[in-house]
Amino acid sequence: MKTIEELKASGNIIFECISGSRAYGLATPTSDTDIRGVFILPKEKYYSLEYVGQINNETNDIVYYELKKFVELLSKNNPNILELLSAPEDCVLLKHPIYDTLKSKYFLSKLCKDTFANYAFTQIKKARGLKKKIVNPVEKERKSVTDFCFVRKEKRSVPLHTFLETEDLDATRCGLAKISHMKDCYNLFDNAYMKYSGIARENANEVCLSSIPKSEVPVAILYFNRDGYSSYCKKYKEYWSWVEKRNEDRYKSNISHNKNYDAKNMMHTFRLLHMAKEIGKDSRINIKRTERDFLLSIKNAEFEYEELVKRAEKLRLELDDIYEKSSLMERPDLDTINKLLVEIREQFYKQFNYAK
Repeated sequence: MKTIEELKASGNIIFECISGSRAYGLATPTSDTDIRGVFILPKEKYYSLEYVGQINNETNDIVYYELKKFVELLSKNNPNILELLSAPEDCVLLKHPIYDTLKSKYFLSKLCKDTFANYAFTQIKKARGLKKKIVNPVEKERKSVTDFCFVRKEKRSVPLHTFLETEDLDATRCGLAKISHMKDCYNLFDNAYMKYSGIARENANEVCLSSIPKSEVPVAILYFNRDGYSSYCKKYKEYWSWVEKRNEDRYKSNISHNKNYDAKNMMHTFRLLHMAKEIGKDSRINIKRTERDFLLSIKNAEFEYEELVKRAEKLRLELDDIYEKSSLMERPDLDTINKLLVEIREQFYKQFNYAK
């Protein structure tokens, strides 16, 4: 049982609901429909080496958690998982009576202050990450090793390409030899009658060394900025991987607002902080958001990035006072949760006539 199709055919799903923006009441015409659920592995699979903790589709729009993993995440007060205990009735697609045994009172604790806030500020970092990518795009044409090579000329350094052009030298005809005790520094040679290996081969990640006769005299000293090249390669890969995977409609929406940050990430920052505040005060999770207009105004990029960060920081400080006065338990009681987990599994297996 490894695919969603196999899982649905098994009859082992005990809960399934619509989650995300549609559950929060924050959906817009372009919003995806996220599905989350919980299943219980057949007894023989659970006890075997074939344990499967999660089944999802490629985009993670649809995710089902095995009971053990689900309860483990609940006990850690994972925000996305806790929400599934309070899914609005109009979002519930399937619910086995046994699922109602999992009550939020067993899990909600003061850990929520940190789990929700930390997740919220992760969204801020993601929003800032988009800002950096928009403001600092990476050219599609990838730079080469030689773009990070410099030559000492008199009292200054010049880019290798500039030096080669000035001296009328051919990079493929030149040769390099390491200089002892000088990291990433090389003697550069040029001899029309010698068959050197060149400075760097096409698509290489290193300069190319040649066998140089002892009688040869270098024409210059070359330095390869290896760290700079390595940093560039990482940035190039991250940027174009992001371009390939990004949601184009969402990206164009952010660009059109001229705010240069991911407004959807910022919206979820405040949703999470508000939910954390409510949990600390009322000891319950409210999924449908009453501050819908405010959250959608953030999604529509009606605020400046810096203003939102200040507001978020202020909310985070408020949580300290709220949770200090909260009646929530410090953390979930794992002994109670373990007993609950065993009881649910045994009851489920008994109903399906699994042999002990």
